[in-house]
Amino acid sequence: MKSVVLFILVSLSISSAFTLTSSSLKINNNLNQRYSSSSNTNEKSKPELPEIKGDYNWDEKFATDPEWITENIPGKTVLNQLELAAQVSALSKLEDKYRKERLAKEYDEARILGWTSQAEMYNGRFAMFFLVVGLLTEYWTGISLPGQIEEILRVGGFIGPDY
Repeated sequence: MKSVVLFILVSLSISSAFTLTSSSLKINNNLNQRYSSSSNTNEKSKPELPEIKGDYNWDEKFATDPEWITENIPGKTVLNQLELAAQVSALSKLEDKYRKERLAKEYDEARILGWTSQAEMYNGRFAMFFLVVGLLTEYWTGISLPGQIEEILRVGGFIGPDY
């Protein structure tokens, strides 16, 4: 049964890959034919782009276009010294904040003993695991959780046997 399912999955993946490859080849051939026929018959079908030499003024070219943005463009905005100083101080505060967070995280990850987040996580996982083990043992044996703890302490020699 597994081999039949595997065969079907492999054949579907091969056929889909072949379909994608053949469709991309058809698109590529169509594009090649379109551009080769247009370049032979008509040279004016190419879009007319301005010749760029040095710094071209695109704002002048597209000034009549209502969607062309000419204000507050990154790289073209001019900031005075006060705005620049405010941005630098704000960035410095952010840098200090995230540096402190990163150092605290690295310190917490490097600690082995003590109240670390990793120790808390392991403690919680072990507690959940052994609670489930205790409940399953109570279900199978009929001995309650306090009875199980008493039995472990007696076997370990921490409390004496009651004669």
